[in-house]
Amino acid sequence: MHVLVVHNRYGSAQPSGENTVVDQEVALLRAAGHRVEVFERRSDDIAARSLLGKAAVPLLVPWNPAVRAELAARLRTGRPDVVHIHNVFPLLSPSVLAACADAGVPAVATLHNYTQVCPPGTLQRDGRPCTECVGTAPLPAVRHGCYRGSRLATVPLAVSLAVNRRRWWSGVTRFFCISAAQRDVLVRAGVPGGRLAVKHNFVPDPGACRAGAGEHLLYLGRLAEAKGVRLLMAAWDELAADGGVGVPLVIAGSGPLESEVAAWAAGRDDVRYAGLYGTAECREALARSVAVVAPSTWLEAFGLVVVEAMAAGVPAVAAGHGAFTELVEDGVTGLLHRPGEPASLASCLRRITAGADLGQELGRAARHRYERDFSPAVGLERLVEGYRTALAVRPE
Repeated sequence: MHVLVVHNRYGSAQPSGENTVVDQEVALLRAAGHRVEVFERRSDDIAARSLLGKAAVPLLVPWNPAVRAELAARLRTGRPDVVHIHNVFPLLSPSVLAACADAGVPAVATLHNYTQVCPPGTLQRDGRPCTECVGTAPLPAVRHGCYRGSRLATVPLAVSLAVNRRRWWSGVTRFFCISAAQRDVLVRAGVPGGRLAVKHNFVPDPGACRAGAGEHLLYLGRLAEAKGVRLLMAAWDELAADGGVGVPLVIAGSGPLESEVAAWAAGRDDVRYAGLYGTAECREALARSVAVVAPSTWLEAFGLVVVEAMAAGVPAVAAGHGAFTELVEDGVTGLLHRPGEPASLASCLRRITAGADLGQELGRAARHRYERDFSPAVGLERLVEGYRTALAVRPE
C-alpha cells in the first residue's frame, strides 16, 4: 500500500505525543513493507521567518492556499492509495482536505484531541471541563481567550473550526479516534458516528520489563495545568506532611509550569526535577518506576505515557476520567483517583507504595494488557484495516 502521511510537527522544545505517534506509525508501516511518504511542516520553522512572515501565520491557520496547490500537485504526481492526516495547525490548515479532493485521493484522519469541537482542543477552561463551544459557533472560546489565554490567538482557531467543520465531515472518509471515550464525546457533540472508528495508539515493545518493585514514582510529560501538575504537587505535599511514602517522586518534562516545578522541588530530598528526558532516558526511568502518575485534569483523549508504562510492566496511577478509564482497570492494571482531588490522588500513591506485592501484581497485569491491545502487531492490523475501509468509500 502507498500512503502519504500529512503532519504539522509540533515544536521540539517540548515533548509531543503526536509527533511520537506519527513517527512510530510511519516506521511500523515501512517495516511491514508498505511505501510511506511524508508531507509535513514544522512549527520550529516559524522562528526563522521574517517579521512579516510571522505576522502572516495566523492568517494561514484557517486556510493555506499554497499548501493546497503544493499537496495537490504532489498527489497527482505520486498517486498514493490513501492520505493519512494528523495535525494541520498552524502551517498546513484544512486546505489539505481540498488538495485530496482535487487529486481524487481518499483521506483518513487521526483525531489526537478535540479540535473538531473545541478551538484549543482540550474541552477545558480555567482547569475545569468546558463544552460551551460544542455543537455551536465557537464564540465563547474567543471571549474567554481559551488558546494561550489570548483572545487574539484564539480567533484563527475559532474561525478555522467554524468555516471548515463541514469540509472535515465531507472530505475525510474515516476518522480514527484514539479512544472510545473520545469517540463518545464527539458523537454526543454531533459528529457523524459512522465515520468514527476507535484505533488506539500502539507503543513499541521496550524489550525489557521492570525488574523488582521499582525505586521511584514518575511523572513524565508536559508541565502544564491541564496535565494535573499542580494537583500532583498538592497531593505530594499532603503525603510529605504525613511522613512520605518511602520512595521519591521524579518529575521529567518541560512546559509553562517548569519554573514553578523546579522551585517547588529545589532543596527537597523526596522530589527530583529531572528536566526533559530523551527517549533512552524515558525508557530507563519507566523501567525503574513503582508507578507512573497521570493526574490530568482535562479529559485525555488517550494517555500515551500510561501505555508506555504498561509495555514496561509498570502500573499507572491515573485520573478516573477520559480515556484513562478504559486504559487503566482500577485495582487490576493500576489505580484510578477521583479527578481533581489531591486527597484521592495521595491515597492512591500511598496505597501503591505501601508494599511491593500490589505494585508487582498490577505491573504484570498491565504488561498482559499491553500485549493484547497496544502492541505494534495490533496497531498495524487496525491501521491497515482503516486504510482499506477508506479505499472502499470515495469522498463526497
